[in-house]
Amino acid sequence: MTFHMKLKSSIAAALMLGATGFGFTTQANADAVDDIAKVGAINVGIFSDFPPFSSASADMSIKGYDIDVAQAIADSLKVKLNLVSVTGQNRIPYLTDKRVDILMSVGYSKEREQVIDFAAAYAPYYIAVIGPAALAVKGKEDLADKSIAVNRGTLEDTSLTEAAPASSDIRRFDNYNAVIQAFISGQTQLMVVGNDVGAQVLAKQDALQPEQKFQLLTSPSHIGLNKNEDRLKQAVNDAVAKMLADGKLDESSKAWLKTPLNPDNLKD
Repeated sequence: MTFHMKLKSSIAAALMLGATGFGFTTQANADAVDDIAKVGAINVGIFSDFPPFSSASADMSIKGYDIDVAQAIADSLKVKLNLVSVTGQNRIPYLTDKRVDILMSVGYSKEREQVIDFAAAYAPYYIAVIGPAALAVKGKEDLADKSIAVNRGTLEDTSLTEAAPASSDIRRFDNYNAVIQAFISGQTQLMVVGNDVGAQVLAKQDALQPEQKFQLLTSPSHIGLNKNEDRLKQAVNDAVAKMLADGKLDESSKAWLKTPLNPDNLKD
């Protein structure tokens, strides 16, 4: 084989290799949005028993604040919504293993950010002081001389202990049911719980007319997704922004959290 023939063969092989490499690169660049569109469904990881964000309704379908938002994201991508039940222990592996495309109700932390990415905050999570409408409480100073139920050893307990005046009567209980019972039975004048627990009380105690007095701590929920999924992150952010702009997020807050949505509660 002459030098020129060898050169031609080498060039042809390089072109074939380049074409193969280009094909591989194109395939590797396919992202979650492409995969979702191809399947025609988005897999969304949810806590299946996490009222009022997601739980079984009377007809046994899963409904709640998270489901409203997940459906809006699916609609924006023009695909079917497929809900996947996850736990606190397995949900991050489910995401990184691509068994789900996104996760609902993920609190931001620097540790989690090393493993997954976060879309914009979409759901308020805060610790609130709740009391009957007839009781005047507007701020921390009004907790003086008041009896307050709280779940022992929780973030609620820590936040209340830091905020309450020395004369406050903080009564600690071992679970949320005991906290709620102490409040609605009149053992305590107030209770301090997260807005997820508080929503259930606000919805059911018409005679007591409980209301949120003020917030002790705010830490909104985000939608988690895998790293380097910029198109999916933008799609999720756009869907949430649209719900915020057209009032649908406020409607969901009123329906499930029993209070209007305060956009300030979506700030980290």
